[in-house]
Amino acid sequence: MPAEPHLPLPVELPLVDEPGGTDVDLKTQIIRFTVTGGLSAIVDFGIYVFLLNVVGLPVYVAKSISFIAGTTTAYLINRRWTFQAAPSRARFLAVIALYAVTFAVQVGINQVLYLWIGEQWWRVPFAFVVAQGTATVINFVVQRLVIFKIH
Repeated sequence: MPAEPHLPLPVELPLVDEPGGTDVDLKTQIIRFTVTGGLSAIVDFGIYVFLLNVVGLPVYVAKSISFIAGTTTAYLINRRWTFQAAPSRARFLAVIALYAVTFAVQVGINQVLYLWIGEQWWRVPFAFVVAQGTATVINFVVQRLVIFKIH
């Protein structure tokens, strides 16, 4: 059987991989996922508020761009630190599919809550936190049980 052509792996931060996969225990993964999520949420929320309030983009456009920045940050850190998984094209494609689902969930929830709440000072952070929290739970469960078990 002829060998498959080798495609380059996606560009990632130049960090050294640690051996493992899902050898990290659940408690450590939850703590690391939470820390990574906090950092990624800061990236996401900061870009979202900037694009919404300074640049003046529509809510769904600002949230879409910030989601991509935040989830890219989360994936890169989670793959290497939280789940200690080696690079994998199959895993990367699975993450893209997962992020497409959580993108729709997060942007959709954010948009609905933002419009539903109306002109309240707290609508941006509230809609963001609810949407982010929902997507975070989905991401952790799918990444732990499916994606980072892919070899």
